[in-house]
Amino acid sequence: MKSTSQEQPISHPPLTKATIQRAKEGVAYARNDRANNAIAEALMSAEAGAEEKISGEVRRKVLRTIIHTLFQIKVEFPERIPQTPALIAANHLNHIDPFLLLSELPANPYYHILGDARTLYNNWWKRLFLRLAKGVIPLERIWKEEIAVISGAKAGRSDLAQLADDIQQHVPQGNSIETLRRLDRIVQGIFACGDGIILFPEGRLGSVEGELQLPLKRGAAIYALRSGTPIVPVALIGSQDLYLKKELTLRFGEALIFPESHRPKSKEIQTVLDELQAALLALLPKDYHEPQEPKLLRHFLNRMFW
Repeated sequence: MKSTSQEQPISHPPLTKATIQRAKEGVAYARNDRANNAIAEALMSAEAGAEEKISGEVRRKVLRTIIHTLFQIKVEFPERIPQTPALIAANHLNHIDPFLLLSELPANPYYHILGDARTLYNNWWKRLFLRLAKGVIPLERIWKEEIAVISGAKAGRSDLAQLADDIQQHVPQGNSIETLRRLDRIVQGIFACGDGIILFPEGRLGSVEGELQLPLKRGAAIYALRSGTPIVPVALIGSQDLYLKKELTLRFGEALIFPESHRPKSKEIQTVLDELQAALLALLPKDYHEPQEPKLLRHFLNRMFW
């Protein structure tokens, strides 16, 4: 299969008031000492393999109760839900997505989430929940809104110059060799203990139902190859715009299995990415139409996990 991972250039959101405000929020979160301490503690605990996790059954029951109270959940091809450790790779439309997946995946094996650090730890109630539940590997990375602000400042928007400087000074990029190696050690340790991983290979939130943000990040392929763990693709449908009792669909794909390779080469990694991309695109809807119905609690639910 010919590689298509470079077909879609990375685009930044338009520089609207909302984009700029989100970038300002991101800087504030990056400078929050309590959030930074919680992120550092979570990483150290995960790397040491010393997390005292809440029961998978309890976590699943709590999340399932919340999710099913707020939304109508539809699971397609439930027979494909893995009962043994796997790497769950899903498209990403909303910050609720990892919790939506956890509400439907088995309680055992225990699934850990690779998720955006500042989004996960930006509020006190999230920090409290995650401290109790565990199972989160925070990824420190720059947001697309922040990249848009930096690009705007470089293009001559003098009103964005200070914000762009603040972003470059305070927001961690998360792409150093040391950081990537640390994440790999954490992930391989999780698989070695018989647990699973949830990650979003797009690396950022999408904005359109039925589309992927390309190219996919290499992490999913590297983690799967180095551990010999199967990748299970999942299409999340309907979560881009949330409101009370909306139908959200989880469409599970067939497991993708690749030969174990402790030092995968670029060609091997690209083969995995191509197959994963094709599998996700095949699962996503081709003609999604947003329901025309009352959208109660829309603003609240869409911002609840921001």
